[in-house]
Amino acid sequence: MTATVTQPAPRASRRETSRQRREMWLLMLPAMVPVLLFSVGPLLYGIGLAFTDARNTRVHQTSFVGLENFTRMLADEQFWSSFQIGAIWSVTVTALQFLAALGLALLLNMNLRFRSVARVLAVVPWAMPPVVIGLMWKLVYHPDAGILNDLLGTDVNWLADFSLALPAIIVVGVWTGMPQTTVVLLAGLQNVPKELYEAVEVDGAGRWRRFWNITLPQLRPVIVAITSLDFVWNFNQFGLVYVLTQGGPGGRTRLPMLFAYEEAFRYRAAGYASMLGLAMAIVVLAVLGLYLWRQMREAR
Repeated sequence: MTATVTQPAPRASRRETSRQRREMWLLMLPAMVPVLLFSVGPLLYGIGLAFTDARNTRVHQTSFVGLENFTRMLADEQFWSSFQIGAIWSVTVTALQFLAALGLALLLNMNLRFRSVARVLAVVPWAMPPVVIGLMWKLVYHPDAGILNDLLGTDVNWLADFSLALPAIIVVGVWTGMPQTTVVLLAGLQNVPKELYEAVEVDGAGRWRRFWNITLPQLRPVIVAITSLDFVWNFNQFGLVYVLTQGGPGGRTRLPMLFAYEEAFRYRAAGYASMLGLAMAIVVLAVLGLYLWRQMREAR
C-alpha cells in the first residue's frame, strides 16, 4: 500500500503569501512615512507650484498659469548663464575629484607606514559641514589675512576677482568632495583579485600596464557609480558656494541652485523658482537614468 503525500491547498498557500506581504508593508511603513512626508510630498507640491504664479507674499492670490514659467525660463538669459556655470562647475569638480581621489586611493592602498592614520585624515573634509568648510576657505582666500596670499606674496582678492572666483571655488569643491570618492575607490581597489596582478607579473608587465589592463577595468563599475553620484551632488551644490561667494562677483559663481534661491527668497517668485527646481530635477533624473540604463545593459 503506497502512502499518499498530501499537498498543501493552493488557497492556504495564497493566504500565507498575502499575510507575508501585509507584514512586509507593515515593517516598511515606519521608514516610508517620513519619506512620503518630507521628500515625495514637497516634491509634488513644488511641481504643482511650477505651473502657478505663486509669490512669497501674504496678499498675492495664486492662480494657474500653465507653461508661462517654462516659457519665461527658456527666455531667461540669467538662467542659461547659471546653467552654463553649473555645468562647468559640475563637470570640472567631478573630473578633478575623481583624478585626485584615484591617486590618493592608489597611495592609501599601498603598504605604507601610518597607513591607517592617513586613511583617517583623508576623510576629515567629509566629516566637516559645508558651512564650516566655506568659512575656513574664505579665510584662506582672504585678500589681507589669507594664508594663500602670504605664501604667494600677493594681495589677490580670489573670491572677488571675475576671472579667479570660479576656479577658486572649484578647488574648494574638489577638496570637499574628494574623501567620499577616495573611500569608494579604495574599497574597489581592495576587491580586485590579487591573482590577476600575479598573472600579468609573470608576463613581465610593468606598473602602468597592470594599472591600465587590470585596475581600471576592474574599477569601471565603481567609477561609473561614484562619478554619476558626484555629478548629481555637485550640480545640486548650494551651501558651500553660498558661504564663499553668494554667487558673486557679478554672477560669475551663481550656480543654478543659487539662482533658484534668489528668485524664491530675494524676488519672492515662488512659482518661477519651482519651475527652475523642476528643470534641475529633470537634469538629475536624466543623469541617474543614464547610469541605471548602463547598469542594466551591463547586467545582461
